[in-house]
Amino acid sequence: MEVAMKKKERMALEKNTTRTPVKFEVYGDVLIEKIVRSNGKGGRIYLPPDWVGKTIKIIK
Repeated sequence: MEVAMKKKERMALEKNTTRTPVKFEVYGDVLIEKIVRSNGKGGRIYLPPDWVGKTIKIIK
């Protein structure tokens, strides 16, 4: 039951997602540019081990 609910929530989010470009102004101390690699049904990137436990934001 819970899996079906999450699928419905994800589908609702995807419908509300816009594909028009948005401008972001970001401040930080490190920028890493990576290519997302395939991983099963999703994607992955590797980040430095000292980032473990940290909060990050990803902008595409």
